Amino acid sequence: MNSIKRVMVGWMLLMLCGLAQAETLQISSLDLMKVQQGWGHPQPNRSVSGNPLTIAGTQYEHGLGTHTDSVLWIDCHGTAQRFTAQVGVDDEVGDNVGTMVFTVVADGQERYNSGILKTGDQACDVDVDLADVEILILLVASGVDGMNYDHADWALAQIEYQGEAPVALDGPKEEAIILTPPPPTTPRINGAKVFGVRPGSPVLYTIAATGERPMTFVAEHLPEGLQLDAETGQLRGSVKIPDTYLITLQATNAKGMDRCVMRLEVGDTLALTPPMGWNSWNCWGCAVDEEKIRQAAQAMVSSGLINHGWSYINIDDCWMRKPDEQARDAEGNILTNARFPDMKQLTDDIHAMGLKVGTYISPGPTTCQGYEGSYQHELQDAMQFAAWGFDYLKYDWCGYSQVEKGREKDALTKPYLLMKQCLDQMDRDIVYSLCQYGMGDVWTWGLEVGGNCWRTTGDITDTWGSMSSIGFSQDQCSPYAQPGHWNDPDMLVVGQVGWGPNLHPTRLTPNEQYTHISLWCLLSSPLLIGCDLTKLDDFTLNLLTNDEVLALNQDPFGQQAKRVHALGLTEVWSKKMADGSLAVGLFNRGEFEQEVTASWEVLGLSGPARVRDCWQQQDVGILDQTLTRKVPRHGVFLVRIFPQG
Repeated sequence: MNSIKRVMVGWMLLMLCGLAQAETLQISSLDLMKVQQGWGHPQPNRSVSGNPLTIAGTQYEHGLGTHTDSVLWIDCHGTAQRFTAQVGVDDEVGDNVGTMVFTVVADGQERYNSGILKTGDQACDVDVDLADVEILILLVASGVDGMNYDHADWALAQIEYQGEAPVALDGPKEEAIILTPPPPTTPRINGAKVFGVRPGSPVLYTIAATGERPMTFVAEHLPEGLQLDAETGQLRGSVKIPDTYLITLQATNAKGMDRCVMRLEVGDTLALTPPMGWNSWNCWGCAVDEEKIRQAAQAMVSSGLINHGWSYINIDDCWMRKPDEQARDAEGNILTNARFPDMKQLTDDIHAMGLKVGTYISPGPTTCQGYEGSYQHELQDAMQFAAWGFDYLKYDWCGYSQVEKGREKDALTKPYLLMKQCLDQMDRDIVYSLCQYGMGDVWTWGLEVGGNCWRTTGDITDTWGSMSSIGFSQDQCSPYAQPGHWNDPDMLVVGQVGWGPNLHPTRLTPNEQYTHISLWCLLSSPLLIGCDLTKLDDFTLNLLTNDEVLALNQDPFGQQAKRVHALGLTEVWSKKMADGSLAVGLFNRGEFEQEVTASWEVLGLSGPARVRDCWQQQDVGILDQTLTRKVPRHGVFLVRIFPQG
């Protein structure tokens, strides 16, 4: 009798389960803070800019508005049955062209791919069977023209399920594995081996060298006007005669000695290799003050970053006063606010450490944060920056939109030409950084206005979507990079960041951080650290002090890497080095480990070549015809290839 009851109860439960109604979960009701994307913030039931979801004239009641590159992981618990949506580019981009690809991945298998969609295309229907699926991933990748205007809509996106409701997930967790061995105790001279100054301008060059201290330095064949401090390795003075000077540098300690030749170019070109340093914005924002700048400079020295070529300490926005706070004196000279009581003393003290100092302002009446700008005071401000002792100027379009609405080339170049003319009159070298977010394809004319570097993109954030969208869209800029003139895809977002005053560990996974540093070095990008230097953990410090990786960035040939091969979400980037070797990155932009291959044909190689793993600083071996590696999710295999014979 008991067995009959058990059978009856089981039969009734099966009947109840069969009669249970499937429920519907709208994607917009999930925790959208889990979405990673390249620009803006994910929006429930609205576009990424906060407007009604609209594709090709049709408006939708619910869905997810996002921006490439976008990823959302969803735990379906095996209870989901079906995913449906209509996808496309949101109409809010107007006449601007956005291109993108929507992909649905279920338990590691691609179940839907939209192909490239562009502005104005009709929405595509998505209908995916999710029976027994545990993990669902919704992806939107940028198309063929970078990430600009890629406003992506998952309209009417919903999951039918029966049982436990699906939930949004963070991406997979990773262990922060340090790949790079510590530098030897014997001396090793690092950093750029070429340096540019204008005739008669003050020279400050600190020999970057690792190894046990104390260490003494020697410089042979110094031109007249330069002196070396044997204890600090700082070269100072000025050289009046334009020429190329080959200086032999030597570093010695109790364990040994290292020598190299540094090429000093006295002429009219600065920043012959991309600037390397730190900028205050990504950690302190407007909470910046003199003490934080001093601490950053001291940490750059005490952490040893200075021994790997890091040299600039740059103060971003918010050091000046606001226009309603008597921002200038009676003669029109710009004034600092109370957080910076003595700018000249600050720069002098940082210079004494062997470091350089940068500043920031806008060509407009105000800066991005509403502080005093340079408008109609350009020459006066250039003179003040030189008098204070600044070595770098970030000139941010931002407030200039108040006086210039046009976006044609003449309008875009006008304020930058004016400030360049002012800087050229100074008896101090000031590296000139144009910040205007890539408007008007600035990489095609940045050199014309005298820029040493120019921002090619909007602001970066510490997400995979932002970093990868920006970094992997730089291929179009590559032909315009050269010594003294660099494409700038914005600052580094590793370590403790937060845009002030509250900081958090970067949201990039360890593999994403390896990709970030590898790609920026291949791109010959300015390297400006954005984190709190006083709180560097071992992993972050290791990322920033691998001299073989940094050497790819500081190579005197000055070529920017190009994408030479792409297959699905895998890419191969390559750049030629001054010694004839190649720097090559094998990247996996996908959500799962994938095999990536670089053939000798696409790399332009023939015959055997020695392959060296740059992060682990060890040889892989002598290879011929192909290099193949399994690369983890969002990861990289970075190598230098030396042709044999």
